[in-house]
Amino acid sequence: MATRIAGVTLPVNKRIEVALTYIFGIGRTRSSQILKSVNIDPNRRSETLTESEVAVLKDYIEKQFTVEGDLRREVVSNIKRLKEIGSYRGSRHIKVLPVHGQRTKTNSRTVRGNVRRTMGSGRKPSAEKT
Repeated sequence: MATRIAGVTLPVNKRIEVALTYIFGIGRTRSSQILKSVNIDPNRRSETLTESEVAVLKDYIEKQFTVEGDLRREVVSNIKRLKEIGSYRGSRHIKVLPVHGQRTKTNSRTVRGNVRRTMGSGRKPSAEKT
């Protein structure tokens, strides 16, 4: 039986502790906290859960945490607010550069479009021999 929680189909043959991390907003720590509070063994496979256990899990997650679509909307609105108020972090988001103080002389190549500006990096081989 495929288990659906918060609009996400959980993988069938994984431990429930790992399977819950497929939901956006739930990591390993929060997953183990959830399972401890609803008294489900974290080593059980997600396919072995009963209907009542799935219902309890679903109910607990929806009442206690902001996950999936709501959380994504919240994150987007926070970034939009930063951009609108003209904060430094907002300007970094607008320029698509690292926001949290990382160095950019090296290391942010993927963010900057993998631009290499060293001496021989973009050089084409010469057409004729000299």
